[in-house]
Formats: sequence, C-alpha cells, structure tokens
Amino acid sequence: MPVRRLNHAVLYVRDAHRSAAFYGEALGMEVLTDLGRAVFLSLPASDAHHDLGLFEVGGDGPAAGSVPGLYHLAWEVERFEDLVERRARLLELGALTGESDHGAALSLYAVDPDGIEFEVCWQLPEEAWAGVEDQAVTRRLDWAAAAARWADHTG
Repeated sequence: MPVRRLNHAVLYVRDAHRSAAFYGEALGMEVLTDLGRAVFLSLPASDAHHDLGLFEVGGDGPAAGSVPGLYHLAWEVERFEDLVERRARLLELGALTGESDHGAALSLYAVDPDGIEFEVCWQLPEEAWAGVEDQAVTRRLDWAAAAARWADHTG
C-alpha cells in the first residue's frame, strides 16, 4: 500500500475551543467545523479537507471517559484501489473496526495489536466535496456505490 502522507490527526483535549484557539494562534489553523465538543481545523495552505480534529473529553461527548492525548492518525492512500486493497488486508488481519464516508474522504478504521486505533483514508477529488467543504460528516460507506463511481478514477 503506497501511503502518501499523514492526512490528519485527531486529539482528545480537555477544552475543544481553548485548544482550537491555541492551534489558531500557534499554527495559523482556521476552524472548519465547530460541533461544540468536536472542532475540526485546517491549515490555510493545506489541500486536505481538515488537518486536525479536537474532541473534548468528559461528559457524553465523542470521547467520554478518555484522557487528553492522541485519538488517531489518518494515513492517506493515493488511489481508491489502494483503499480497497487495504480493506481486504485489514479484514484478513481481523483489525478492521469500521468504515465511513466523510464526504471529502472514504475511510477505514482499524486497531493495532495494542488496540491503538488508526485510519486509512482516500481523499476524494476536491470537486467532489460539494456541500462538505466546511463540514465534518460521517455516513455509512456504500462500497458498491463507491466502486461504481471511483474504481476507474486515476486522480
């Protein structure tokens, strides 16, 4: 699997808004989506949909019961076919835990032998982001529809 790059990181933080302000000041990141206890940021010169996700810990939020730290890293593959191949391999390993259509990317979620979660994603061409440029969405990944649309896409 030719991994292109690290696509984004997601952190568990004590206060999502405080951390978003910090990363804005420290790295020039801009808020893409603010869901209250989850904030997604992007770098002005980035071609990724988002570069950092911040999930606030505690209460009934997405990271309930977690402590501050790394939630997951997302490794990007270059082609849709690479994602299909990686899915098969992760299934063979018994490591695949989920898969999602995020509107701007198709994603697989898996765990390593220590239970550390990671994501493998294929970022859709930017022209396919219509309606999700400034949103963080999660939908069920329809493999048949994705294959019909993207199997012959060369990038």
